[in-house]
Amino acid sequence: MPEITLLAHNIRSTHNVGSILRTAEGFGVKEIICSGYTPYPKLPDDNRLPHMVEKLTRQIHKTSLGAETLVSIRYISDIHTWLEINKKTDRKPVYALEQHTGSKNIRSFRPSQSFALLLGEEVHGIAPDLLEWCDEILEIPMHGKKESFNVSVATGIALFSLSDQRI
Repeated sequence: MPEITLLAHNIRSTHNVGSILRTAEGFGVKEIICSGYTPYPKLPDDNRLPHMVEKLTRQIHKTSLGAETLVSIRYISDIHTWLEINKKTDRKPVYALEQHTGSKNIRSFRPSQSFALLLGEEVHGIAPDLLEWCDEILEIPMHGKKESFNVSVATGIALFSLSDQRI
């Protein structure tokens, strides 16, 4: 199975982050990169205020249930820089999980190599300027009246669909 890196950009809820961490660990995700204002648990050499680190770590732990200690997590302030460096050096394909006119149905998409999956804001999704950096835009088909899934739920569906653990 290709290795998966999650890019969690501008996700505001600690509970969503914790759920994403727990789900990612269950699917064997190797790394989660938090960016923008996405909250993240305590990291080595963390330079945030200690009381904020403790508070965020505690809140994330409520839904991650310890997964934050089992998955590699790092924080970057500027996702554009990471995307630019990735494009020039690593050349790991980046797939966006987003509803978009040019998206592909995730159920028919099969990655052939390691990749990064970009997750966006709970309310506004992934900004158009970030979508331009992506190799593919993947969409989870919806059949109900609601327009979108919760970001942590969508992450679970996407990881299941993109992994070899499919039914």
